[in-house]
Amino acid sequence: MRPDGTVEHTRRRPTPPLVPFPGLVELDADGLAAAALEVAAESLAAGGPVQAVGIANQRASAIAWDARSGRALGPGLGWQDLRTAGMCLELQGEGLRLSPNESATKYARLLDDHDPHRSEHTRLGTVDSWVAWHLSRGGLHVTDRSNAAVTGLLGDQATGWRGPLLDRLAIPVDMLPRVVDSCGDLGAASALAGSPPICGMAGDQQASLIGQGCTRPGPAKATFGTGAMLDACVAERPGFATRGPHGCFPIVAWSRDEVVTWGIEAIMLAAGSAVDWLVEDLGLLASAAESEAAAAACADAGGALVVPALLGLGTPAWDFGARGAFLGISRGVGRPQLVRAVLEGIAHSGADLLEAAEADAGISPATLRIDGGMSANRVFVQALADACERPVEVSREREATALGAGYLAGLTVGIWAGEDDVARSWSPQEVVEPGTSRADRDRWRAAVDRARAWYPELTAVQF
Repeated sequence: MRPDGTVEHTRRRPTPPLVPFPGLVELDADGLAAAALEVAAESLAAGGPVQAVGIANQRASAIAWDARSGRALGPGLGWQDLRTAGMCLELQGEGLRLSPNESATKYARLLDDHDPHRSEHTRLGTVDSWVAWHLSRGGLHVTDRSNAAVTGLLGDQATGWRGPLLDRLAIPVDMLPRVVDSCGDLGAASALAGSPPICGMAGDQQASLIGQGCTRPGPAKATFGTGAMLDACVAERPGFATRGPHGCFPIVAWSRDEVVTWGIEAIMLAAGSAVDWLVEDLGLLASAAESEAAAAACADAGGALVVPALLGLGTPAWDFGARGAFLGISRGVGRPQLVRAVLEGIAHSGADLLEAAEADAGISPATLRIDGGMSANRVFVQALADACERPVEVSREREATALGAGYLAGLTVGIWAGEDDVARSWSPQEVVEPGTSRADRDRWRAAVDRARAWYPELTAVQF
């Protein structure tokens, strides 16, 4: 990565999750570590020495390993894994509010399944800790505050682990990583040629926030992948501890020199996965990439509207009993209209995220910056601009997480002077203006109401 924010060399290895049963999502932790080492070594071989290494990672996924061998004790548990939902509901009855998407109960389950006697040699961590451990050949057991905050185990002021909760879950604190700044010299990546220092760590959404130059209160970014998450920096910690009245969450965006930058996050449960549904389940498309051309074959959706609540609704409704809905179907609505309706439904959901963040955080972004796989789809991006009624700035890098990790590492070694310097590096690939015809948001809200509470017993469940 160059000082102007451009990426010179990219190497990738797929590490798909394992789904042994609906609701269970596992990771091949050893395979993930090997892939991380391989791509890092290949990038160094192609690009030469580097001044610093940055890590960006999928958040909240949990791994347990043996410190002596460095091997995982069993499959890692992905952040979407729901096997601890019952434990979370039990804890609610005790006044302890945890979500199955956080790491806390996953750690407890990993220990119960693979180390019931709580060996002194066992270590626990999220993916950032796991990768740093292997990059340093076991020399580092650390996690940054942006990752620690989504475990459910970090204190409200992001200074240390919650001792009473650890006791309740029977998680020895010595198994957990040391909480460190997102930006700083953490130690040598001795597994790599030249042993460059690891100088930056952040969860994927926080890294994308930095990668898109949203380092101060004002701008907002959204990442549209399988799901979607909208994030923005805020001036101070939001006034709600868990979920705000409009369905957003407070997050630690990053920390530097022991100073925490706070943010807010809104979550869509199904974005690109709704397009995958058109491919894999309905057979309307041969690939997700075909959705742009298919939707562009018609001027509008012919009155059809899709609520992409395939996994329920996230922000702002948080209704796990909601389900997807096709509405307004009539003769003349064919394949192009259905595909366009799905893309427009995801765009409306994106506008819901932005409205919720504005209401919960009191912000008013003039534009929305986006990355992720769906940012390459011009029909979707135009629909998003129309639904949000403001310009959408498309990131040059589809995966701005890598940029954020690089910026954090570069801040440590002086490539960038500070967060404002990083913000000035933002240069979108294109800016898509909203069209002249406004999206029908009232009709969208009526459609969402019809999709809600399809399974009332699941709607009643709240984390």
